[in-house]
Amino acid sequence: MSFDLEDIAGIGKTTAEKMRAAGIDSIEKLVGVKPEDLVKLKIKGVGKAKAQNIISDATEILEELSKKEKSSKVLTEKIDEKPKPKSKPETATKSKSKPTSKEKRTSLKELIKQQAECNIGLVGHVDHGKTTLVKSLTGDWTDRHSEEQERGISIKLGYSNATILYCPVCDEYTTAHLIEIKRAKGQPRFTCQNCKGNLEFRRNISFVDAPGHEILMATMLSGASLMDGACLLIAADERCPQPQTREHLAALNIAGIKKIIILQNKIDAVSREQALENFQQIKIFVKGTVAENAPIIPVSAVFEANLHLVIRAFEEIIPTPTFNEEETFQFLIARSFDINKPGKNIAELQGGVIGGSVLKGNIEIGSQIEIKPGIRVKEEYIPIKSKVVSISQGDQNLEIAKPGGLIGLGTNLDPALTKGDHLIGHLVGKPGTLPEILKEVELKVNLLDRVIGSEVQMKVQPLKHGEKLLLVVGTEKTGGTVTKILKNSTIINLTPPICPPEDFIYAISRIINRRYRLIGYGEEVNHK
Repeated sequence: MSFDLEDIAGIGKTTAEKMRAAGIDSIEKLVGVKPEDLVKLKIKGVGKAKAQNIISDATEILEELSKKEKSSKVLTEKIDEKPKPKSKPETATKSKSKPTSKEKRTSLKELIKQQAECNIGLVGHVDHGKTTLVKSLTGDWTDRHSEEQERGISIKLGYSNATILYCPVCDEYTTAHLIEIKRAKGQPRFTCQNCKGNLEFRRNISFVDAPGHEILMATMLSGASLMDGACLLIAADERCPQPQTREHLAALNIAGIKKIIILQNKIDAVSREQALENFQQIKIFVKGTVAENAPIIPVSAVFEANLHLVIRAFEEIIPTPTFNEEETFQFLIARSFDINKPGKNIAELQGGVIGGSVLKGNIEIGSQIEIKPGIRVKEEYIPIKSKVVSISQGDQNLEIAKPGGLIGLGTNLDPALTKGDHLIGHLVGKPGTLPEILKEVELKVNLLDRVIGSEVQMKVQPLKHGEKLLLVVGTEKTGGTVTKILKNSTIINLTPPICPPEDFIYAISRIINRRYRLIGYGEEVNHK
């Protein structure tokens, strides 16, 4: 039996890769290294003290392995000294040996590399703790852009993956990140902190972190189209509901998301009496809504309080959806990137990357794809054709992408086409299989009673001929002009044209007090 470098406390994936690059590819080699030589590798976070601890841990593990090997050798020699029994008939059943702890951990490592199965959204008013919760569960800070970090708010949709693990002895759920940061010195990976038993793999999930600011409501709506379930975060230190708390809940209702968990965050910032008062405000707010029967879990994302209850709620309330992989492949783009750094050699340039979610079917590396609406040439849009050269989810590379989780598709597209989220909202499929590009759409419009998201409650007025609207369908945002108001439907001219997936709801917003406010939704009539 042997251990990997990552099985030593303090050595993560990045540290292990740098050590292997320096020729230290096993625990045996690590034991023979001096602490000062390890420091010379200039690995972030590894000073002389930590280097000494790492080498000491490696020495202890090596000594333990040596003792086990010696005892095993002695036992084997004693067995060999005994007269061997007569051989059993070939038909005799051979007993299967149980997998060792090491084998279980190796198997779990492989399961973690599998594609995520479910998208869970995090929604709510600005600064109620959505991004902090993702950080606590996964270790990733999803506000990756410089402007987001400077302003301290989410601007774009954030993404991160988590692995849910379960201890059958303690009946407790956790994530791979939470268990790793609490792992004691020398303790094997993926073991329970309480009973020290092996943890079981449950599933991989993806988080969609939606911005909460009122001016970014269209971005939140586009993220809702990717969610299988959602957590509505409500801060305990503010009165409920805040404007975007109300607006985001209405958006979940419009998107048809009924699997909702309410998280009463920031309980560390209030007294018990204030927390109970806020709890009652939440109960009153959600009464009569799609979240009326949703559980309300008090948490502190900063101090990781009650996160085990949140993870249990994921498993009990937001199950993995069922998909038919035999359907025709469709992929909805939520982000697009140029991954090449400035100054990169032309011969080493990589094609553009598109990120999003597989709606149905599956796609393999090497497959031809078509992207609609595509590139604008004068007044027309021409679909883009390309090839999938890589598939990834987080830092895991995949051979095939199927529905579930958030996926990145590497292509041979000119990176200029994917740079700066240029392809958000476009639909991807196999050539000749996508719906037609729409320049106008006929909708059965359903208006809300009140304008959502504004401080003052206002009645929603009927649509008017020639009125300018903002429509969000899937991850696409487009401008709309009302051209005809019929008895049971409304015809809206679209600028720019779109290629929406079938059976998707159109969220409708109009400008009220210099802001786009959600006023209703539309269902498409006669979609081809």
